[in-house]
Amino acid sequence: MERPRVTFTIDRNILLELDSIAKELGQKKSHIVEQALELYFDTVDTMIADRRLDRLASGKDKTIPAEDVWKELDL
Repeated sequence: MERPRVTFTIDRNILLELDSIAKELGQKKSHIVEQALELYFDTVDTMIADRRLDRLASGKDKTIPAEDVWKELDL
C-alpha cells in the first residue's frame, strides 16, 4: 500500500499532546495520527448512517426495492 507524505497545520497544544503520547507509547506520530483518523472516520460513518436512518424513519427519504432498480437497469 502506498503511503503518501502529507503536510498539515495543527494547533500547538494538539501537537504537544501528540508528542507526549508518541513518546509514552513508543510509537511514531504518523501511526498515532493514522489510528486517530480511522477512529474518527468510523465515528463519522456512524453519524451519517444514523442521520440517514432518521431521514428514512421520518419519511424525508424513501428506499427503492432492489427489484425496481434491477428492472430499471434491465438486469
